Amino acid sequence: MTARIESWAPDGIGDVQPGDDLARIVGDALVADGVADGDVVVVTSKVVSKAEGRVRVAADREAAIDEESVRVVASRTSPRGVMRIVENRLGLVMAAAGVDASNTPEGTVLLLPLDPDASARAIRAALQERFGVRLGVVISDTAGRPWREGQIDFAIGAAGVLVLRDMRGTPDTHGREITVTMTAVVDQIASATELVRGKVAARPVAVVRGLARFVTDTDGPGAAALVRSAEDDLFRTGSEEAYEEGYTAGYEAGANDAFASERDADVELDGDDAL
Repeated sequence: MTARIESWAPDGIGDVQPGDDLARIVGDALVADGVADGDVVVVTSKVVSKAEGRVRVAADREAAIDEESVRVVASRTSPRGVMRIVENRLGLVMAAAGVDASNTPEGTVLLLPLDPDASARAIRAALQERFGVRLGVVISDTAGRPWREGQIDFAIGAAGVLVLRDMRGTPDTHGREITVTMTAVVDQIASATELVRGKVAARPVAVVRGLARFVTDTDGPGAAALVRSAEDDLFRTGSEEAYEEGYTAGYEAGANDAFASERDADVELDGDDAL
């Protein structure tokens, strides 16, 4: 049997404004082509942020990055300024904390949704009630990747979709046990739909059909389940930050050793004086 998926991005979604009923707007755009049980609807974070009023004036961009950041992972100075890779309040490691100045009115920037998983759950509930079918919803955003040129879309929010397909403990095609592979299903779905949505095509919504096996009856844990803790991250810091931390730790260790040696020498001298 042939394995097949299909994806399309409908027209008809205009400029979303703060306070708009995004689920209704998305639903209206889906009417022409229709949705079926087991479809996955992917919505870009930009329109979610706009509808939720996550807009700030551009003059506050650096302040917005500061406010959205929890930890600086790496920074680098170039002729274009300082680029910061940070862990944001959602636990995502991204350039500029995900604060975005593209596809937004002049003089403004967009912050990521406060709770993308909650946004996905709300959109899913509204769409399922409207169309009477079981759907999955993914909220996507764009980010770069270590060691690779270019950007891809990935999931920052999800509801009703298997987030992570854990294949550990299952046999491969030669009968050997798989010990590592866990497929980030929602990231793959989000990335695939960018090919039909496009960056500047004004199509912020896409539908994927053929993945009903990954659509669940409940909302599930959401995309937050994919966030790896900093303690488990092999690339916790950038190269410059790692060097600085190592240098500081080495300097302090050397200073402590020197202090201990000097203290021991003083003790020996005091002992000689006592004789």
